[in-house]
Amino acid sequence: MKAKVDTASCAGCSLCADSCPDVFEMNDEGLAVAKAEDVPAAAEGPAKDAADNCPAGAITVE
Repeated sequence: MKAKVDTASCAGCSLCADSCPDVFEMNDEGLAVAKAEDVPAAAEGPAKDAADNCPAGAITVE
């Protein structure tokens, strides 16, 4: 499973980083980024939830 963040769409709310810190973090510009493209098996559920709950729709987890 892979996680991607469209930083052009990111609103910087940090919901993803707060709910799934194993996969997402905030960069110096206050935008979310995926720490690693491959999502660890234990974080697949929280990563999907972060994508579903992203208010900007900026996260893709496939």
